[in-house]
Amino acid sequence: MAKAPKQFEVTCPCCSAALKVDGATGAVIAHTAPVRPKTFADMEEAARAMKEQDARKESIFRQSVEAEKHKSDLLDKKFQEALKRAKEAPDIPRVRDIDLD
Repeated sequence: MAKAPKQFEVTCPCCSAALKVDGATGAVIAHTAPVRPKTFADMEEAARAMKEQDARKESIFRQSVEAEKHKSDLLDKKFQEALKRAKEAPDIPRVRDIDLD
């Protein structure tokens, strides 16, 4: 029967970190975090990205404000349409379970 190796390395499937595991106990002995590339090459690029993000946030906010301004009109139109359909529909008496006995 072959002996289990004393230690072996495994790569984490979630974060790609290198884990050193003890073969006998199955416990993680060492953890090496993966090298992550820099998000931005320089500060000017990061500042430009933040300005774009701020502009995008402002645009979304303006759209939500406009939607709120016209929300009451939209709800009123929906209510009028539902009221019109209710008046056109014939009155059908509801049958309750207790009435069937």
